[in-house]
Amino acid sequence: MENLLYWVGLSAVAVFALTGVLDAGRKNMDLVGAVMVGTATALGGGTVRDLLLQRPVFWLGEPVYLYVALATTLVVFFAVRGLRLPPRLFLIPDAIGLALFTIVGTQIALDWHAPWLAASLLGMITGIFGGVVRDVLCNEVPLVFLRGELYASAAWAGALVAIGLQALGLTPVIAAWAGMATILGIRLIAMAFRITLPTYSARK
Repeated sequence: MENLLYWVGLSAVAVFALTGVLDAGRKNMDLVGAVMVGTATALGGGTVRDLLLQRPVFWLGEPVYLYVALATTLVVFFAVRGLRLPPRLFLIPDAIGLALFTIVGTQIALDWHAPWLAASLLGMITGIFGGVVRDVLCNEVPLVFLRGELYASAAWAGALVAIGLQALGLTPVIAAWAGMATILGIRLIAMAFRITLPTYSARK
């Protein structure tokens, strides 16, 4: 399981760094701005999780995560700058990053003996907070707060699936893959069919 968490974590960092650069590109940021947004997006959720768990911040203890984030931002910046990209292009890698980071965060919280409900919420925070940082830095309303397709709820559902399957006796590896598939499936279906949660509407 430790190997899976390591490689999934690295993949999540790379994918979220990519989304940060794509979003920064839509705002015509320069190289420094794109690197800042990409790196903050890639590392933000895990940083908040570690601070809440009072554990060493993951990218300080293992700088390879920081190196991957920086390398990805630089490669993507020079590969796509000057190209006309669809506005919603970043949503697909964002859904992948959401799935990867949520399950990594959930499993790390469980390994640190967090109660199941807290672990599921910490997993969700790990998945969504990098995107919140990205959107704030790009001067946009965070995607998770918009009246749009299922996002945080998809992450939470996947975290609960992973926890529930482990409680039923499945191995953490199988539970992790099932949780990631749940998040990605819900998110992609919600985007395809415009599935949203009910919204609060006060009577006038």
